[in-house]
Amino acid sequence: MKNVLVITYSQSGQLAEIARRIAEPLSLGGHRVHVETLVPEIAFPWPWPILDFIDAFPECVQLDPPPLRPLQIPEGVDWDLVIITYQVWFLSPALPITAFLKSPRAVQLLKGKPVVSVVACRNMWLSAQQTLQSLILAAGGRLCDHVALTDPGHPLATFITTPRWVLTGRRDRFLGLPPAGVAPNEVAGATRFGKALATAIDNNLEVSGQPMLTGLRAATVVPRLALSERAGFRAFKVWSKLIRACGRRGQWRRRPMLLVFAVYLVTLIITVVPLSLLVQWLLYPILKKRLTRLKAELEQPSGSAAHNIDLYAQ
Repeated sequence: MKNVLVITYSQSGQLAEIARRIAEPLSLGGHRVHVETLVPEIAFPWPWPILDFIDAFPECVQLDPPPLRPLQIPEGVDWDLVIITYQVWFLSPALPITAFLKSPRAVQLLKGKPVVSVVACRNMWLSAQQTLQSLILAAGGRLCDHVALTDPGHPLATFITTPRWVLTGRRDRFLGLPPAGVAPNEVAGATRFGKALATAIDNNLEVSGQPMLTGLRAATVVPRLALSERAGFRAFKVWSKLIRACGRRGQWRRRPMLLVFAVYLVTLIITVVPLSLLVQWLLYPILKKRLTRLKAELEQPSGSAAHNIDLYAQ
């Protein structure tokens, strides 16, 4: 029997269900699993009022998280594997996950341990994952696998459906656009990762230093989105510093700058992002080799290959 710790934070419930789907096969396999749901001292609302949503932006990007309520993780347990499931806020890990990873308790729990990260988001997760990996490394953990479950809608469509879900709580079809969020079959299919991890730790593969989820279509990167995301994240770094200089989260004196940023963000989505995708599409024959290399690099360590999926099919 191995000890598996699952750290999660979910607003809509989608990520909580994914975490449950991954944890269940490990429990059924005879392993001890503890699922810890992080709880901020001051809860983030769902759905989110738009000003409160934008007001969380600077701290997300600058990794300045709010305090959490005391963790309920059993003391004295030597965890063999840690699974961290997280959301993406403003191309960064959700603040409660950042709060956990920057805490002294995270160092105690993660030091020397293999870690599997799982993200469920719209489609841009690369910057958040790079940040998460750095935080895991700083806490002494070792990232051995990564799973990315994303909204299957067209990137431009998700710029409408995802904000609608966040701000209203509604994720159904809208104006002919598909429902927001990870598709139900992909949520259900997350069970394959739990089954594969159960088999791997049965054979002590978690200590091998090698990924355990290869061949399961764990993380698929769209390289053209990656280039747009990198440019956006650089801009977010600048904007977050400017807004923080105007005051702390919740203070009215920084609201005017938040409104300016909101206008900038909408303008970016309407104009710059489509133009960037169009330019990359036109230049694809020239960029093909570079994008192929970038895709292979960013999909590590678990990759997008699917040759083992049938082994763990439901």
